[in-house]
Amino acid sequence: MITSRRVVAVAKFLGILAVLGLLVHMGTIMFSTRYNTNGQSIFEMWGNSLASNKEYGGSAHAEGNYAPNAEKPVKAALVALVRNDDLYGLRKTIRELEDRWNRNYNYPYIFLNDKPFSEKFMSGVRDLTNAPVQFGTLEPDTWGYPEWIDQNKAKHERETSTYIKGRSESYRFMCRFQSGFVFKHPLLKDLEYYWRIEPDVHYFCDIDYDPFVYMKKNNLKYGWNIAPSEYEPTVRTLWNSTQEFMNKNPDMIPSNSMIDWVRDSNNQYTRCHFWSNFEIVDLSFYRSKEYQAYFDFLDHAGGFFYERWGDAPVHSIAVSMFLPKSQVHYFDDIGYYHPAMSHCPDGSKERGKCVCDPKEGWANGFTCAKRWRQIS
Repeated sequence: MITSRRVVAVAKFLGILAVLGLLVHMGTIMFSTRYNTNGQSIFEMWGNSLASNKEYGGSAHAEGNYAPNAEKPVKAALVALVRNDDLYGLRKTIRELEDRWNRNYNYPYIFLNDKPFSEKFMSGVRDLTNAPVQFGTLEPDTWGYPEWIDQNKAKHERETSTYIKGRSESYRFMCRFQSGFVFKHPLLKDLEYYWRIEPDVHYFCDIDYDPFVYMKKNNLKYGWNIAPSEYEPTVRTLWNSTQEFMNKNPDMIPSNSMIDWVRDSNNQYTRCHFWSNFEIVDLSFYRSKEYQAYFDFLDHAGGFFYERWGDAPVHSIAVSMFLPKSQVHYFDDIGYYHPAMSHCPDGSKERGKCVCDPKEGWANGFTCAKRWRQIS
């Protein structure tokens, strides 16, 4: 006759066998069959599952139809001011952008030039993308000297300057154009947002969301990635002119602006600026009466030519004057390199969807990036 003690022992033994069988089955799935039919490891599938729910917006087609010629969920484009001899550098940029991001989204590219693009340039760009591509030339009054500039004074500044790009006339034309006219070009007139791109840059990370949708959903006006300090000789009077503008237009400066990012406790200019070769912008900000008034004031002050005011400090001071921090976004998840500086997200050497060394991508440690994290 089977005793109750023997029944319990048998039950325990069967239970142990069941648990061992389950563990073997799970081990077989995880280690013997590590890849699904798409070549993804089980760990990648888990990671992708988590990534699809991340705050930035989910999988590639979660927001709408991203076919090459379909209407996108946001009217946006990738925009560059380039010349024909930038073709190789620009092709490298487009190749990385396509591989890392735009092959899934197919946002259009818009390329602008102060001279007509060559057929070689246009075909060399189109070869790399299925997305729509447009080419445009600059309008004459947006490239060159405005009538109020003393060109002899401007020439003297160029000939006696010792700072980088100080002797370049065309560089000053570029800075003025990027500060006040790029968003007015006819090819951009219907855009809500633009992402500025440049030749010879690198994108270190797969970007598995739509930054334009993220900006729009979160009512963000300006997105940045690297924030160095400006070289003082190029902006000797920019802060004086800005203070004069603020004194004349106090009603334009909201009480919750992030002006203390560019102004220290002694009311002096910190020279902090967002490096505008990477910026994602709601163009309604640049088209606003406040930004337009500020640019016009600076344009008539002449510092684009009598010094070498760059579009980066101009954009950055305007962002700091007119916007609260809640409408400005640090795209710290996007690894990016522009010659001389780079940003690499923490941990990218060992994990995640970026391939870069944070020790080499040191922009996150800049004083101005730290200051950004400290201001309210």
